[in-house]
Amino acid sequence: MSRVRDRAGRMAGRRRHSSPPTADAVHGSDEHVTRFVTDGQVSEAPEGATAADARAFGDKTPAQMALLLYPDPSETAIRDLADAWDLHPILVEDLLHAGQRPKLERYRDVLFLVVRSAHYDDEREEVDLAEFHVLVRPGAAAVLCQDGVWIDGTTADALAGSGADAERILGSLLDGDLLHLGPEAIAYRLLDAIVDGYAPVLHEVGIDKEQIERQVFSGDPAVAERIYRLTQEVIDVQHATSWLVEVLGGLRSGFDKHEVAEDLQTYLQDVADHLDRIGALIAEYREALTQILSVNSTLVAERQNEDMKKISGWAAILFAPTLVAAIYGMNFQNMPELHWSFGYPLAIAVMVAFSIGLYRVFKAKRWM
Repeated sequence: MSRVRDRAGRMAGRRRHSSPPTADAVHGSDEHVTRFVTDGQVSEAPEGATAADARAFGDKTPAQMALLLYPDPSETAIRDLADAWDLHPILVEDLLHAGQRPKLERYRDVLFLVVRSAHYDDEREEVDLAEFHVLVRPGAAAVLCQDGVWIDGTTADALAGSGADAERILGSLLDGDLLHLGPEAIAYRLLDAIVDGYAPVLHEVGIDKEQIERQVFSGDPAVAERIYRLTQEVIDVQHATSWLVEVLGGLRSGFDKHEVAEDLQTYLQDVADHLDRIGALIAEYREALTQILSVNSTLVAERQNEDMKKISGWAAILFAPTLVAAIYGMNFQNMPELHWSFGYPLAIAVMVAFSIGLYRVFKAKRWM
């Protein structure tokens, strides 16, 4: 059974105590992948294109925008992005310090999203939560993989450059008929991919739950720990999705104020509906695990009760000959049986008879 491994959360403890951030406050590299979009058509950016180049490209005309993907951003890469995009100092601080709960914030004309995806590692039988920071400004969007992995577990090394994995992931963000609506479409595509990624995770969790149900009725004493660990996984995933519900709610509440296109509103509504179904399934799993734990506790109590019956029965059986032996072991002078030639065989016979009689009684009552 697995336990949820939230690497962003573990690193947060180290990062939050570094003030100001040092060179090792953020792991990773300076590499990033850039794509330009013109009238919904995607093209590769010139080699060596910087965050400033991406901003300049997106600022030329409303029909142009740029996407920057940081597979594993270093502090230098984040500061270069902050300088090129003139990001607010508080926003820069958030980018430098990962391990945050999902949220939505706006700094002037920049939308900042923190979201978490889930991926089930079948080899380790663990659920990994990965943190993403998303920046959306007029004409450009940036996606920072704070844990160095993509939604499906693809590593930063595979994302960097122009390999098949990088093209597949960039294609998933830049695919569809919504690109002409601006960089918000990229953010919405990412949210959709993250929500879709929870479904296979819950499928694997469901398999674990079924295994636990069979294990409970087999009497395996190790099942309680599996129940607790799987429950912890479900709780962590539930927290990530519940916070994501707040993020989607914040985006939807700003539709009118920020004049979001109707097609994007419809798309995000579909993502929200899918997330609601995911949330309902998580709640169902959590309730089922609570019931399984209750059933397991009842079965454990029953087994303990059966054990106590057997222990009590054997104690009573052993008590009978002990009582006879104790009486004749008191060595009173006036005990005729002690001087009778049949006294010893009779005492032994009484002990055996008592023991056999009690055994048959307890056996009939199913205590043995």
